Amino acid sequence: HTVRYSFSLDTTPVILTGALELVDSDYVRRKGIKMSMNIFRLCGDMSHVFSIIVLLLRLRIAKNAQGISVRTHELFLLVFVTRYLDLFTTYYSVYNSVMKVLYIGSTASIIYTIKFQEPICSTYDKAQDTFLHWKFAAAPCAVLGLITHLIGSGFAGFDLLECLWTFSIYLESIAILPQLIVLQRYRDVENLTGNYIFFMGAYRALYILNWIYRAHVEPNYRHHFVVYFCGVLQTILYADFFYYFLKSKARGGRFSLPTAG
Repeated sequence: HTVRYSFSLDTTPVILTGALELVDSDYVRRKGIKMSMNIFRLCGDMSHVFSIIVLLLRLRIAKNAQGISVRTHELFLLVFVTRYLDLFTTYYSVYNSVMKVLYIGSTASIIYTIKFQEPICSTYDKAQDTFLHWKFAAAPCAVLGLITHLIGSGFAGFDLLECLWTFSIYLESIAILPQLIVLQRYRDVENLTGNYIFFMGAYRALYILNWIYRAHVEPNYRHHFVVYFCGVLQTILYADFFYYFLKSKARGGRFSLPTAG
């Protein structure tokens, strides 16, 4: 059978446009499944792309990195690199390959700009961006991803690419934590920074609607509860930010987060 992908981005297992849509790759190849686009997935994908564009514009226009967490982007870079290793093993489409390279390249560019490019790097405040992301995010997710993969496949069925993919699913769900902590410390959120985080959160919320929609309209839709759990967790992490962001937009004033007390 010929497998056709409509705007799909990922991998083995197949992931849809930068997110958490898990499909068993062997099942897809055997059955020749066609994965179609719907409005929720399309809006989610575009929201993800807009978030990256907004952040890049924010860095270029403002010429400073105040309120931005480079550690969040280091985690996202790790997510994309481990998720898209099939770039070297499997070809799906030009769109698929270009978008994977774009996600990796744009995230690496953000990190380089914040850490090394003047005058932006001089404005990055390491004292505010202190979450121990390798110790409390990457390492636990690596352990959890390995355990999850071994439970599902066993030692005999161990597949490094699938194990890394599972790790990337867990890690993406909490990668925004360092950024949210930085915002809480700064309190006053610059407009483009707020828009960037809003689009990132909207992308995940729209993918939840996509899953609900597909479960209702696709008779052979495959449910994947690790993916659901991580997607919901990621959305919950944005909930407080959404509340104050939308409240500030309705009020028309400056966007500020409350103090911890």
